[in-house]
Amino acid sequence: MHGMEGFWGGGFMMVVWWGLIILGVIALGKVLLGKNTPSNTQSSPLEILKRRYAKGEISKDEYENLKKDIL
Repeated sequence: MHGMEGFWGGGFMMVVWWGLIILGVIALGKVLLGKNTPSNTQSSPLEILKRRYAKGEISKDEYENLKKDIL
């Protein structure tokens, strides 16, 4: 007998082993990269207003007036 050299000991187990390693690396990558993605939560009105002002979509006067309305 050759021990575990047949179906389970040869190339099949090596393929399973490398498959598990590759799946582990992919799962780890998703976990690590997932922390850097912005969440899908809605922004508050003040955050939206600040963003619009920063982009130059509204003037300072409009910003101040709208900010007063929000708060």
